[in-house]
Amino acid sequence: MANIYCTATNTGKGFITHAEQENEQPLNAKGFPRNVWIVNDNATGRNWLTKVNGVSKTKAEAQALVDAEITAQQAIWDALPEDSYEKQYPQQRPIAITLP
Repeated sequence: MANIYCTATNTGKGFITHAEQENEQPLNAKGFPRNVWIVNDNATGRNWLTKVNGVSKTKAEAQALVDAEITAQQAIWDALPEDSYEKQYPQQRPIAITLP
């Protein structure tokens, strides 16, 4: 099934409802850094995009946003002193994410 790639700000309660996830055409929303979301390209996904004032993106645009955020987080990690508690197990350096 095709996907919709978009950006949308999670507003908390009601952002994704139980009804959207459990209906005949479920939403199946997946969130990524920089408020990037992937939903199925079906009636539920298109309605959800409108409901949350989402902005459609191409897969390449969405991937670029995620890559930029991961790169920024890696730079923050790399700038920490080696003995920083923030670098101690179980914390790990942010890893690249490839959107499906």
